[in-house]
Amino acid sequence: MTDRGRATAREKAMSIDEIIENFELLEEWDDRYRYLIELGRALPPLPEAVRTDANKVQGCASQVWLATSIKPNGASGPVLDFEGDSDAHIVRGLIAVLFVLFSGKGAKDILSTDAVALFEKLGLREHLTPQRSNGFRSMVERIRRDANAALSMPAAAGSRR
Repeated sequence: MTDRGRATAREKAMSIDEIIENFELLEEWDDRYRYLIELGRALPPLPEAVRTDANKVQGCASQVWLATSIKPNGASGPVLDFEGDSDAHIVRGLIAVLFVLFSGKGAKDILSTDAVALFEKLGLREHLTPQRSNGFRSMVERIRRDANAALSMPAAAGSRR
């Protein structure tokens, strides 16, 4: 993740509890969609160099890129940070929610977090198309796969996937 991207993410730091609370305050689904799109707009731009086939998430109807940076030796194993983007506004919002949930967390914490339960708690499952729901699950699986891979890395190594 670039230094600029980290600074932007820190400035706009939000907790998953704040996102849940904001969703609960918005009664109409049109307002929730707009909020999700706003979250996506707050993502830092993804450098073109990161928009590679290796970073493309398979199983999404939209184009989705996800890059993972791994720092070794966190309290819960290696710590993962994410950068990502999509060509669809709603999906960018879903990416933003996932990054609030997972970015900067240890691999073991990532693996013990149920993102699908959060997806359902926010009411997204019944309000998004099946393709978007499948795409969300594909992004979660990719993040979980990266967390598992990070746990398998030698302790001294750090990398960017």
